[in-house]
Amino acid sequence: MDQIARGPSLIARARAWARAIRIDVVALWIAGRDPRVPLAAKAVAALVAAYALSPLDLIPDFIPVLGYLDDLVLVPLGILLAVRLVPPALMAEFRAQAAARAGRPTSRAGLALILCLWALSGALLVWLFWPTAAAALPH
Repeated sequence: MDQIARGPSLIARARAWARAIRIDVVALWIAGRDPRVPLAAKAVAALVAAYALSPLDLIPDFIPVLGYLDDLVLVPLGILLAVRLVPPALMAEFRAQAAARAGRPTSRAGLALILCLWALSGALLVWLFWPTAAAALPH
C-alpha cells in the first residue's frame, strides 16, 4: 500500500504514455515531410503517421479483441520503429514542433490507404468465393 501512495498512479502513467504517443505521431508526420530525414525513415514515418492519424482503422474497433489490437500493439510498434530510424537530433526537433502545435493533423492519405486495403480485401474475397461457370456445371 505504501508503494502505491509514493509513485504516480497507473492512470497517470497511462495518460503520460498516451500524450507521448500523440506527440510522437505528430512528430513522425512532420518527419515524413522533412527533406533532412533519410528516405527509409521518411517512408516508415509517413506510413505510421498516416495510419495513426487516419480516421479509419484497418481492424474496426467493434471487432472484439482484434479491434483494439492495432491501437494497442501495431501503432506503438510502428512508432517505435519509425522513431529509431529518424536521427535523434531531428526527432527531438520534431517532438518540440509537435508539442507546440495546437491541433492534431488528420491524414487523408491514411484514410485513402485504409479504404484501398478494404476495397482490395473485398475484391479478393469476391474473387475467391465467386462461383465459376465450371464449378456450377453438374458432373
